[in-house]
Amino acid sequence: MTDYVTVTSDAPLARTGAIKLHGPAAFAGMHKAGRLAAETLDMLVPHMVPGVTTAELDRLIYDFVTANGGVPATLGYRGYTHSTCISINHVVCHGIPSEKTLKSGDIVNVDVTPIVDGWHGDSSRMYLIGDVPLKARRLVEVTYECLMLGIEQAKPGNRMGDVAHAIQIHAERHRYGVVRDFCGHGLGRLFHDAPEVVHVGRPGTGPELKPGMIFTIEPMVNIGRPDVKLLDDGWTAVTRDRSLSAQFEHSIGITETGCEIFTLSPAGHHQPPYA
Repeated sequence: MTDYVTVTSDAPLARTGAIKLHGPAAFAGMHKAGRLAAETLDMLVPHMVPGVTTAELDRLIYDFVTANGGVPATLGYRGYTHSTCISINHVVCHGIPSEKTLKSGDIVNVDVTPIVDGWHGDSSRMYLIGDVPLKARRLVEVTYECLMLGIEQAKPGNRMGDVAHAIQIHAERHRYGVVRDFCGHGLGRLFHDAPEVVHVGRPGTGPELKPGMIFTIEPMVNIGRPDVKLLDDGWTAVTRDRSLSAQFEHSIGITETGCEIFTLSPAGHHQPPYA
């Protein structure tokens, strides 16, 4: 049985396993944090070119987030020492910034979570570097479509399984594999909270969506099989078959009539190529 709890302004900051239902003040906080996440990803567009290092991108993100009143949530999180995760080609998620340079043909996911006034704005976006083959561009396009089809199902009265099923059937229609090992999550004043937001499932199953819920939807889609493995660094997840992987992520809140997306791009850079 799923437990829900209405969050008050003086509620303790704790993970209890219950799904938190937030009010208007929380939505306002999430819009502010989400906007900074989106603006950070917008800022990167001219820098996502062959020859740039992922460490340089990480520095740009740190400087931009802190200059605009935020703090990178990943910096120091469980010992992580960077302001972002940057995942290239067959890296599914949690790629660690380094002196590795991007090259023409790469597809790259950048995941950012600035904290603004205690609220977490979590979003990731794909970038195409130079001349990207059609096969890779198509994967990126379909993955974005998966995200938005999932968001269409995020409305009161539906269930998490409806969101997951919309994502799964669209990806599998293109013979892609949807990653099972990682999922979306509740969000707010906590970085990760209930509920888990899986991206494969059956309609009508899982927790009911209720106004006030805040969570991420972040499908990871592989050209090949959905299986992943974790590298020895303890963070980087890659496809077992070395096939390409793509991901998009938005933070959303359930309203009385549907949902609000907190992390929409102010510049209109919703999916690549970004003009």
